[in-house]
Amino acid sequence: MERLVVIGNGMAGARTVEEILERGGRERFAITMFGEEPYGNYNRILLSNVLSGVEEEAGIFLNSLPWYEENGIALRAGVRVERIDRFARTVRVADGSVTPYDKLVIATGSRPYVPPIDGMRHPRRGYHQGVFTFRTLDDTRAMIRYARDHERAVVIGGGLLGLEAARGLQQHGVRVTLVHSAATLMNAQLDEQAGTILRRSVAALGITVEVGARTTAVLGKDRVEGVRLGGGRTIPCDMVVVAAGIRPNVEVAAASGLPVERAILVDDHMRVLDEPHIYAVGECVQHRGQTYGLVAPLWEQAKVLADQITGRDRTAAYHGSRTATKLKVAGVDVAAMGVTTPERDDDEFVVFAEPRRGIYKSVIIRGDRLIGATLLGDVGKVGFLMQAFDRGLPLPEERVRLLFDLGGPPAEESAAELDDGAQVCNCNGVSKGTLVSTVHSGVKTLSGAMDATRAGKGCGSCRTLVAQIVEWAAGGAVEEDLSAHWYVPGVPMDKPALMAAIRELGLKSVSAVFDALAGGREDARSKMGLVSLLRMMWGEEYQDERGARFINDRVHANIQRDGTFSVVPQMKGGVTTPDQLRRIADVADKYQVPMVKLTGGQRIDLLGIRKEDLPKVWADLDMPSGYAYGKSMRTVKTCVGSEFCRFGVGDSTALGVAIESRFQGLESPAKMKLAVTGCPRNCAEAYVKDLGVVAVDGGRWEIYVGGAAGAHVRKGDLLATVDSQDEVVTLTGRFLQYYRENANWLERTYAFVPRVGVDRLRALIVEDSEGLAAGLDERMAAAVAAYKDPWKEGAEPASPGQFRTALPLLSLPRVPVREGDPA
Repeated sequence: MERLVVIGNGMAGARTVEEILERGGRERFAITMFGEEPYGNYNRILLSNVLSGVEEEAGIFLNSLPWYEENGIALRAGVRVERIDRFARTVRVADGSVTPYDKLVIATGSRPYVPPIDGMRHPRRGYHQGVFTFRTLDDTRAMIRYARDHERAVVIGGGLLGLEAARGLQQHGVRVTLVHSAATLMNAQLDEQAGTILRRSVAALGITVEVGARTTAVLGKDRVEGVRLGGGRTIPCDMVVVAAGIRPNVEVAAASGLPVERAILVDDHMRVLDEPHIYAVGECVQHRGQTYGLVAPLWEQAKVLADQITGRDRTAAYHGSRTATKLKVAGVDVAAMGVTTPERDDDEFVVFAEPRRGIYKSVIIRGDRLIGATLLGDVGKVGFLMQAFDRGLPLPEERVRLLFDLGGPPAEESAAELDDGAQVCNCNGVSKGTLVSTVHSGVKTLSGAMDATRAGKGCGSCRTLVAQIVEWAAGGAVEEDLSAHWYVPGVPMDKPALMAAIRELGLKSVSAVFDALAGGREDARSKMGLVSLLRMMWGEEYQDERGARFINDRVHANIQRDGTFSVVPQMKGGVTTPDQLRRIADVADKYQVPMVKLTGGQRIDLLGIRKEDLPKVWADLDMPSGYAYGKSMRTVKTCVGSEFCRFGVGDSTALGVAIESRFQGLESPAKMKLAVTGCPRNCAEAYVKDLGVVAVDGGRWEIYVGGAAGAHVRKGDLLATVDSQDEVVTLTGRFLQYYRENANWLERTYAFVPRVGVDRLRALIVEDSEGLAAGLDERMAAAVAAYKDPWKEGAEPASPGQFRTALPLLSLPRVPVREGDPA
């Protein structure tokens, strides 16, 4: 049996070994793999999802440690190879050991490019403690830890990695400035006009963008205090992330005397030049003068190498790749292929731009063949364009049909028309054929096919096409996805089963739920839902874990796009006093609040409060929290009712205040907005609230549930008509408790009420047909009794860093006042 040694356990190295195993390599080779990181192989592209909290670490691993053992592979993880002896056919490892080989594959990938910047690193101590690169899982972990205790970051580099790092850091409440030395974001993929539009879209996300700006120094001795740009201007920050690109990792090859230019030189068989026993693959390779950083070329190289090294197909050859990619960058859809600008006078160049909507489309045609295309914001035509680019399909005479559906090529080629070899998921290198074979092997659900192949698990831009292919491959018989009924994605149970298990096992913390019901695997997407559920179930017995909370719930305020916070004090029923208004005005003056805004819920919103000022603002206001940031009962809107209004037939103000006083801050699966109106004229908009109460003649009250007047508009269903305010309060509490216990996470009442049916709700809540009323009332009373004003934490923070001092933030511009308007 031949000895095969692979240096590199990243995506290219592991994929190559997978291809070798598929060709009978286990019977032919004793395989040893070296990897500098102490893990199995993971998808490096998805590190941005881990950074942003969209994906758990466990979800990005492609090959777990048991996989190596199951396939007879000796994995030496966390071990660095220092030198290759080409003549003795051995590799020398940092620990002094020597491993012989008969065949060697080099897959050392790439390393971050770090520009020469003063103050970034010390010759002996390494990088400044506040400076990070973004390339590995350990890098990502370190960034997440550091971001929790810091407020403002500068990301150096405006390519794909820099944009993803900036967006990911935002999710941790960090204010981000992106500094890019070129004049155009993603200048390797986009032309100037597209880059300008992308810049506007990124800025709209709250990320400050500096282009044409070269970073010359990192400031601060003991801690990062800012960066200096080429013109001498400084940007204050306490964290720096370098994402300025990558370079092929060729140190071992160069030190061992192998042919290296920009990368390791290989021939069409992926064999290192003049080295019959050594192959190379991936980002560390230079083939016909080209290097590649996208996934698809790496997969193509891996197949050719496997065919050659196993002897499966000695005619297999790699002739280079036509690079095309479709992905989501900082939430913006981007597709790019080939050249970005015309190179000859006779190249056809068709452009459409709509900067206001963040849309840009261009195609470049030479000799009736598509040689380049760029799509930004609207990638509906990318399916046909990628096929035309890759396969040289004939193009319509009216070139505009390449960008729009005008009776020409379809926006997306149908699943049946795509070649089996067509790449569907660029992030994970999944072809149509792989998806089809997975479905034919018995996987009949969309989520099952995605889990098995990892298709759609990267940026997410291919999920629609993945769904179409799965449905086509299954002959339309796609099975129901059971996970669609799970309360949260990380625990395989619907809500009733989950609640029953939590009660039976006495699980009172989020980590306890993960340990007992999810095999110890934490899922970031599930934490908020579990926090809400456990608070609802256990009240004061709930064991709080601050790390499971979203930033809004940690600091009891709503984070804004510039990193400041919104403070909305409680005004029960929309009623306030001159004293409260004076205090609000004094606070606005004292803390230089950029904007004071009346809300739709009859309250006053103070926008632009700095995080470190929150406790002082709350103390000076001396008013309870209005819960404008949480999944909870927010406010009860009222009209003036019978006390003042000549049309009023009921005291809506007093009833609204009573309801808000009783149910204030009540935890729920989604936000709840209530209203009480004093007559059917509906000035308080009670018909379109989660729960609305309307006074009618005869001293009676109608209770409506399931209304909405936002992105969804729905008139609520009449639940009951009652004779007294006490009955209104009782049935309100009973409905809210039933909703809390039975609604899915983030399911608003406008979806919950139609799903359950108002007739059934009336039977359960009003008529008590199944004897649930007493229990619902009891549990609601316990929840009401457990209420605590969260703003009291300002005096006694729950953790030392809860309201830590932030660096100065730049103010957003005030609303402009037109000339002649009152200021």
